[in-house]
This record gives sequence, structure tokens and C-alpha cells, in this order.
Amino acid sequence: VQLQASGGGLVQAGGSLRLSCACSIRNFEHYDVGWFRQAPGKEREIVASITYRGRTTSYAESAKGRFTISRHNFQNTVYLQMNSLKPEDTAVYYCAARHFAVRSTEYTYWGQGTQVTVSS
Repeated sequence: VQLQASGGGLVQAGGSLRLSCACSIRNFEHYDVGWFRQAPGKEREIVASITYRGRTTSYAESAKGRFTISRHNFQNTVYLQMNSLKPEDTAVYYCAARHFAVRSTEYTYWGQGTQVTVSS
């Protein structure tokens, strides 16, 4: 199992980035996926999540109205479109997956992270 996050970079405040999470998971369509981030000196926090069929999404308050999570199961990929970026969005962003049948547990599989830096 491998999750590969990509798409991070340096962007000015107000700009946009689209993160991708390529998932090498058998039966990927059975997995919920979440995007997390961790800024220096802060705890990791969940930014957005999407259920295995893509029917339900959820967002942190800080992401609502600016970020959109989506998935293409036939491509085994989950995206995080981030618009109107702010300096406080600067962090390492991680994607993670867990089987829908164990939704009450922590995420099982994690990607390596991609750095997002937003300049003011």
C-alpha cells in the first residue's frame, strides 16, 4: 500500500493549489480518504475528508468555502483544491486512507506529505 501526495509548492496569498493523492490500494473504492496538515510547532489537524463513494465530504472550519476535496476512484486519486490561500495554510499536507468498515478508528495508511507555503 502506498499513498503519494503531490502538488504542493510556494504560492502567494490569495492563490490556489491543487494537491493530489495517488493511492496504490487494492479496492481503493472501499476506502475513505482524508487530507491532514501539520504546521511547524503545531499538532496535525484534519483539513477535509471524503467517504469511499464520494457521497459525503467534510471540512475543517478553516477550510470551508475555500477547499474542495474530490476523488476519482477509477484513477485511484483524491484531490484537494485549495483556493484563496492564506499564510496560515502553510504546512505539510498529508493524505491518509482507511477502509470504510473501520471508520471509527484512526486512518490506517499515510502518504509522505507535500509542503505548502503561502507567502503574504
